[in-house]
Parts: sequence; C-alpha cells; structure tokens
Amino acid sequence: MRDLKTVRVGDLILDGKRIYIQSMLNVPSTDIEGSVKQAKALEAAGCDIIRAAIPDMDAVRLIPAIKSEVKAPLVADIHFDYRIALAAADAGVDKIRINPGNIGSPERVRAVVDKCREKMIPIRIGVNSGSLEKDILKKYGSPCAEALVESAMRHIKILEDLKFYDTVISIKSSNVKTMTESYRLLSKKCDYPLHLGVTEAGTNHMGVIKSAIGIGSLLLDGIGETIRVSLTDDPVNEVAAARDILKAVDKTGGVKIVSCPTCGRTRIDLISLAKEIELKTLDIDKNITVAVMGCIVNGPGEAREADIGLAGGDGVAVIFKGDRMIKKIPESEAVDALLEEIEKL
Repeated sequence: MRDLKTVRVGDLILDGKRIYIQSMLNVPSTDIEGSVKQAKALEAAGCDIIRAAIPDMDAVRLIPAIKSEVKAPLVADIHFDYRIALAAADAGVDKIRINPGNIGSPERVRAVVDKCREKMIPIRIGVNSGSLEKDILKKYGSPCAEALVESAMRHIKILEDLKFYDTVISIKSSNVKTMTESYRLLSKKCDYPLHLGVTEAGTNHMGVIKSAIGIGSLLLDGIGETIRVSLTDDPVNEVAAARDILKAVDKTGGVKIVSCPTCGRTRIDLISLAKEIELKTLDIDKNITVAVMGCIVNGPGEAREADIGLAGGDGVAVIFKGDRMIKKIPESEAVDALLEEIEKL
C-alpha cells in the first residue's frame, strides 16, 4: 500500500483502506429534475461519489438540488471559468475537479484555492491525453505516459506553491497501455490519492473490458483510491461494472460466482442457472464464493475452495460444501435450495 496523504471527500476518507466507486451524471445540466433522479439511481446502485458537469453559472443550481436528495459526496466538474468554481464551493459541493492551468491567471487560481481551503473542499486535478499543454505535447511528440505525468506534476506544483495539499489526481487516457504506464509512473512521484479510469473507454462491451484491464491491473499493484468505469451508456451500468472489477480483484465483499464454461459432459442447463444465481445473489452482503458447476463427478472437486456450490446433471442437482455433498434435489429446485443454504452461512 502506498504511503498516502489522506483526503476527505464529504464523509469519505481516501486513505487506501477502501476503494470508492465514482460515476458521472449524463443528463443535460439544464434538467434539474432528471439530474436528481439519476443521482438517486446511482446512489441506489452503489455509487460512492457522484460527479456532475457544471458548465455555467446556471448549472450551479444542480448542487443544492442533488445534495438535498442524496448522501453520496458530489463533485463539480469545472473547466476554464474560475467564477463557477467559487460559486460551486459556496453552493456546498464536496469536491471540485479542475485543471489549475486552464483556470486563468495566478490570481484566479489563488481565489479558487483560497475558497476551497476555507470550505475544506478538496480539488481533483484531472489530466487527460486529449488536453495536454502544447509545450508538453511538442516536447514528447505524443500524449505518452511521461507527457501525462509531467502535466500532472506541473498542476500539482501550482497548488503546492499555494500551500494547498488537499488534492486528488487523475491522469487518464483512452489507451489502456498508456493509462496504466502513466499511473504507475505517477504513483512513484507523488503521494496524493489517485482516481483511476480509462477515459472514453467506449460502449458497454469494449468499455468494460478496457476498464477491467486498466483499472484492475493497477488495483492489483496497490494503486488507486477511487475508480470510474467510463462507458457510453447509462451510468448505472458504470457502477455495476466497477463493483464487478472490485470483486474480481478482491477489493470488496459480496458474493463471487465461480462457474465452469460447460463442455460436452454437461447435462444441466448451467448457463441459465449461473445467470439466475448471479442475479439473485447480487445484493447479498456476504463475502463468500459460490461455485456453479456442470458435472456432479468433478464439480465439487474443481470448486473445493468455494464456500458453497452447486453441480448437477440429468435433471438432478447437488449442493456441496468443500468436497462434501450436503443436499440432493431436482434441477428445478436447485436455485432456491442453494439460496437457502447461502442464508445459513
């Protein structure tokens, strides 16, 4: 685990002990009612931190409207106009996402920093491969990892020169290799909490794959305190994908499903069973592994490390713990019987 500067976002502490899921509203900022509705849906889906674009002064109205309906901390995403950042802070936002270099003069940056210090609001510096400074891009010739990190360190210095250290850093690219190389390099150069994500990752299918590779590999390295799966989709799906990534790298609890890919020996509708079990255990708050196997003979042995499992064939299913069978039932009763045993764990 990295030795981190601890940053508070609302009631959440970014200290590396827990990874927080973030997503972003994609309802037009002019639609207050729709934005509130989506924020509530994200929170209900398990989103820990919600970000909203605040493109103009009128959009600042989103902040109190959302804050009155959800408990999750709210981040204001702001570009260029320092006055919007000041207004967002006064409106009660929990974090501000800016690039200090594009806010304007040093006096304007200082005004934002002083306001955030007064309100005890952290700043997230967001560096993207598509928004690198011209001189850095000219120096490196492309938005490579070294270029992204140099840009991030430049923005960090702006805040540190103003004695501001309540900072979170993101350094995103749509290229998974560049993204992972950038965060690994940055993690050696600073001790601020890092927000991970593959930006512009794509639609649900490829976007989840790219995010799982990029975010997951960094989490396995002990890098990252908050994550966002960026999808061209309903942001609720971003939260579901992020939860699955955290499960896959053992960074959160909940039911983990282990299921065999099926083969010519399979004599049970394993694909349907696995999908139904996954859906019905989604919200069970138990840190357990459930095996769903397609062969009575080999299933229990292959899934010995699971807490509980199901295997079957020819209309019959068995429930087992370790390599011990505890119940034999008709295939049609398999899911309900398994859920009953899970309740007992």
